[in-house]
Amino acid sequence: MYKAFYGLRRNPFEITPDPSFLFPTGRHNEALASLYYGVRRHKGFVVLTGEVGTGKTLLLRCLLQALKKSSDVAYAYVFNGRLSPVEFLQYIVTDFGLSGASNNKGELLLQIAHYVVSRSQKRLTTVLVVDEAHHLSTEILEEIRLLTNLETEDEKLLQILLVGQPELDEKLDSSSLRQLKQRIALRSHLLPLDSKETSGYIQRRLQLAGCAYPSSLFPPETIAAVYQHSQGLPRLINTVCENALIAGYSRQMRSVSPEIVDDIARDFRLGVQTPQIEQKKASDELDVRKAAKTLLDLYAQLQAAQKRDEELETRLRVRISEQ
Repeated sequence: MYKAFYGLRRNPFEITPDPSFLFPTGRHNEALASLYYGVRRHKGFVVLTGEVGTGKTLLLRCLLQALKKSSDVAYAYVFNGRLSPVEFLQYIVTDFGLSGASNNKGELLLQIAHYVVSRSQKRLTTVLVVDEAHHLSTEILEEIRLLTNLETEDEKLLQILLVGQPELDEKLDSSSLRQLKQRIALRSHLLPLDSKETSGYIQRRLQLAGCAYPSSLFPPETIAAVYQHSQGLPRLINTVCENALIAGYSRQMRSVSPEIVDDIARDFRLGVQTPQIEQKKASDELDVRKAAKTLLDLYAQLQAAQKRDEELETRLRVRISEQ
């Protein structure tokens, strides 16, 4: 709709994870390198976490795109963590292209083991990728731990990548999963973009979409407004910028203004906190007030005790002098 008006060949801010639009920040490059290194060097168990919208799935798409070019790599990609242990194993078996999926967990594990071992004997790499892994139950994570037992003296036979939100870190840090945590070979965490990275992110996407003058379409003050409302989360940046282009086109404006971005942010209620967050904030403030009152009361008691000690010492001195 707006592409011809702004001289674009394609939509620059699609929400779907497109590897061609990867913006290589230092953290994203490090995380992608960690995933790729873990697979190619047969490290066994790699974890990537990050907040919603930081680009985890996009990195996975980039990784899988690279792995597809290698004839020696086969992978199963699980993107639904809300499965029972049997359903989870069935999904893996099916995605590996194995036939005759059983309803018996033992048979499924044996089928996966035979497949992984046979590929290893041919010096082939087998990968299990789990997206949205923060949804995995403790039971499934335990099954994953058992799969990590597929190994030789030199290397792991099945490479496992777990990708999810910070809740995944909390699960892996729990005492019940300490055996699994000890097997993690590489661990990365994605953060939101800073203001400079946000500017580079927007300009790169506009350039890839065919924009001749990105800084004219999205001036620095407009990018600053986008960063303020999105807090550097790539998914929110895309949402705000996409709608800002639509709004700018509807008003026949050649340059997106900060006011348009502010309007979009209000429409999407980006500055509105959820009741749970507001309640937690109020609870935290109450806790702070209680702690401050406790400290003041304690200080007052110490001051009173010191005063009593001084008065007692004075009376003792008087008595001694009278004697």
